[in-house]
Amino acid sequence: MTSRREQSVAYAILGVFSLLAILPILGIVVTAMQQPGGLAGFGSFDGFHVDNFRRAWEQGNFGSYLKSSGIVSVSVVAISTVLSILAGYAFGLMRFRGSEILFYIFLLGLMVPMEAMIVPLYYDLRDLRLTDTYWALILPQAGTSIAFGTFWMRAFFRTVPRSLVEAARIDGASSWLVLWRVLMPLARPAVLTMMVLLFMWTWNEFLLALVMVTDEGLRTAPLGLSFFQGRNQADLTLLAAGACIVALPVVVLYVFLQRHFIRGMLSGAVKG
Repeated sequence: MTSRREQSVAYAILGVFSLLAILPILGIVVTAMQQPGGLAGFGSFDGFHVDNFRRAWEQGNFGSYLKSSGIVSVSVVAISTVLSILAGYAFGLMRFRGSEILFYIFLLGLMVPMEAMIVPLYYDLRDLRLTDTYWALILPQAGTSIAFGTFWMRAFFRTVPRSLVEAARIDGASSWLVLWRVLMPLARPAVLTMMVLLFMWTWNEFLLALVMVTDEGLRTAPLGLSFFQGRNQADLTLLAAGACIVALPVVVLYVFLQRHFIRGMLSGAVKG
């Protein structure tokens, strides 16, 4: 049992680190609401200028960029989630020849960074005439996301009591019914946590969109923000407003799913 003094020290340390994490975010929000062309900083805050967001939205064409990011992110998360559940179930609860070797091959997707694959990947997709399409952004990110998702779901399924699966099989349930009717209700926090992580990583992907896409209508939000920054280097308020617009979908998603996200992370930490 920890004493009250130890708890106070722990809360104080957590509070300091939380403040250090929140201050930069708060600084961007404050800068985005300052008078256009004014100095950025907490001490120079002169009221709320919400019109900065409208100007950034119109000048930066963020509507098109957010649409592209939404299409890519939702597609990647949907494809990766379904395939990761199936693969994680197979590697976690099924026994077949070569399963260990095949699983480590899957893990190569986690070990090889995108920077090392981007050049040959570009030529492969160009030969397939997929560059300047959504598929050039969806397929590579789905491939790397499935590697992580398989690792994540395998770790969860290996914590499921074998007696639960055996009882379902005694009742005549097939492997398909065991997965979707018995195990998936238990796996909901883990699946939602995985989906949030995949969405965040896909939404923030920059290099792949920079290399694979030249059509402005296909630019994702981080890439569009980079071009917007090049045109508005002198106006920090517009840059901060654009950054807030790009980050808002991820923040909203996390706020709505934070309970499941935290539960899934803690479950993984406790069960190992």
